[in-house]
Amino acid sequence: MEPFSVDGGAFESVPFQIDGGAGDAFMSVPFNISDPFAVQEVSHKPPEPVKTHPYDYDLFVIGGGSGGISAARWAAELGKKVALADFVQPSPAGSTWGIGGTCVNVGCIPKKLMHYSGILAESKHDMQMAGIAVDNATPHKWETMVGSVQKHIKSLNWGYKADLIKLKIKYFNMYATFKDAHTIHLDNGKTQDTVTADKIIIAVGGRPQYPGIPGDKEYGITSDDIFSLKKAPGKTLVVGASYIALECSGFLTALGYDTTVMVRSIFLRGFDQDMANRIATYMENHGTKFIRGAIPTKLEKPDPQGKIHVTFDQSGELKTEEYDTVLFAIGRYALTKNINLESTGVKAESNGKLKVNDLEETNVPNIYGIGDVIYGMLELTPVAIKAGKLLAYRLFGGKTEKMDYINVPTTVFTPLEYGSCGLSEEDAKAKYGAENISTYHTEFKPLEWALYKARPEGDCYVKVLVNKLENERVVGFHILSPNAGEVTQGVGIAMKCGVTKELLDSCVGIHPTIAEDCIGLQFTKEDNPDAAKGGC
Repeated sequence: MEPFSVDGGAFESVPFQIDGGAGDAFMSVPFNISDPFAVQEVSHKPPEPVKTHPYDYDLFVIGGGSGGISAARWAAELGKKVALADFVQPSPAGSTWGIGGTCVNVGCIPKKLMHYSGILAESKHDMQMAGIAVDNATPHKWETMVGSVQKHIKSLNWGYKADLIKLKIKYFNMYATFKDAHTIHLDNGKTQDTVTADKIIIAVGGRPQYPGIPGDKEYGITSDDIFSLKKAPGKTLVVGASYIALECSGFLTALGYDTTVMVRSIFLRGFDQDMANRIATYMENHGTKFIRGAIPTKLEKPDPQGKIHVTFDQSGELKTEEYDTVLFAIGRYALTKNINLESTGVKAESNGKLKVNDLEETNVPNIYGIGDVIYGMLELTPVAIKAGKLLAYRLFGGKTEKMDYINVPTTVFTPLEYGSCGLSEEDAKAKYGAENISTYHTEFKPLEWALYKARPEGDCYVKVLVNKLENERVVGFHILSPNAGEVTQGVGIAMKCGVTKELLDSCVGIHPTIAEDCIGLQFTKEDNPDAAKGGC
């Protein structure tokens, strides 16, 4: 059988070195899997497993991403015999990566690092006003940035492996398929194995979709490839208006690459549309180009050493443009269609995602789903990590706490970050009635921008949605600003506690900060559509 990708797996046939070490050795410092951003010692040695069933393992996890590893780690900490299988098939462009899943390898981590690189590049304007000499003539060195990012990612891959060993979790770098509800077949193209488990977690994640047009896989790439791209992307077309599309096009523009986004309809589907349109306006004003109302129909490369010819349909008219790189960011699909779910009776949606109950349990009692593979749930790393831990404790630790998917804060790392928690303005009005929602809002300008006079007023914006029927309880928070994620995390805590507008206003702001602009909002959009604000 041809090996198939389980998102976030290790591809061990490509060894590498860190600080001169051999590629087949493990780091001596174990990695804390419950927190993918920290390296520290595991708190204690897990107890020896005691089996109470006829299977090889108490728990078998399919997929080595954030949620799967979290569940495996905590089950092992609770004394259970655990195994984990993970395998990454190369992308159509040939990209592979190590254990850790989308976030570590081709998602959150490299994305945030390249986003930060873009911020550094754009800060040259501010640095000049602060009297710091800047060489504007030297172009961006793509290879240097990618090398730095990949070195960090590889250290995280090794940390994950080290922690699996320390916790005595059996790691299979093999593609896993079901034979029945308790039996797993393993295959890496060279060797095969079969194991059984009492409980099984499906945490295979997803991969980027291609549009299914001529030349898409021959000449296009996705987020699976951009973070390890060997050479600078040059003139780039990003197809899609998802958060991945806008994040990637944002840092590419900031780094000096001629970047165009092709949008079929709306920006950031599922997010607050007022905020989405503000993001697009900001990006357009700062150099990103947009082709609206268009879809690509084919990619061609007449000259193997030349540019990619992109033909697209814009409002019924066929047009062609040339680019060095075409990046598709039009959505993702779950990697469940080729793991032989049919043999278990587990039901999946047409997009491959699993329908689970509030215990992350599928329709087959001993099989569970975690992370991006779950239908209708948030595709966020911290959500998967927490859900994995809670599931392990419910299965093996006698706990009953369930994952709360309500009011989860998140951030889109566009050039001007967008932080949100709770309902969008559209959803809040649909749920509670437009007459029962007040939208407090203001535009503001961070003090850090004061030195660079070319930065206009009104780019940064915050709004707080409250339900008038519940003593103005905050039901939605949205902010567009530098470091929006840092601000949103604190507001998310308050919203978990049921904060009201009165309580929010009772807090004394820290001056001068961006966060203080979220406190004491005086005007509602309903009474005062003009969000302009004065002050120091």
